[in-house]
Amino acid sequence: MGRKNDQSNAGGALPKGHVPPPVLAAVAFGAQRLVSRRKSSTKTSRLSGALLVVGSGVLMGSAVIQFRRSHTTVNPKTLDTTALVVTGPYKLTRNPMYVGMTGLLVAHALTRRSWLALVPAGLFAVTMNQIQIPAEEAVLQQRFGASFERYRGNVPRWLGKLQNVRY
Repeated sequence: MGRKNDQSNAGGALPKGHVPPPVLAAVAFGAQRLVSRRKSSTKTSRLSGALLVVGSGVLMGSAVIQFRRSHTTVNPKTLDTTALVVTGPYKLTRNPMYVGMTGLLVAHALTRRSWLALVPAGLFAVTMNQIQIPAEEAVLQQRFGASFERYRGNVPRWLGKLQNVRY
């Protein structure tokens, strides 16, 4: 999310050579498959994982729908936002797509019954939290100022205390 005119490394722009979050999630998934390949699932683990997959999918899908309705980009690499989206899942978390991707990775670890498979999921979340999200938020702060400050003050970055967002 971000600027209309992408300027490399300006105002929170993502660094050159940036890897898109879905690619990082796919790499994490591949790592999970490697570390859990000898683990088998059970009916209960498959059901639990499926429920988390559905919840994560709904969260991500509704986030994309909100972006489309607001006529803004879902591609964080371009940092080309035209609207501050605060409706739908954005009332629960400032990053529903990253929460959803992390949820999918956790669902896979749960399905495979592998504690070790949680490590790539955690690394993905840390990478988003330390690199991707701060760059996006810097651009949103610059672009939307006080509106973004109010939003950031009312809605958690990931998930946390659920509260009403007021504007």
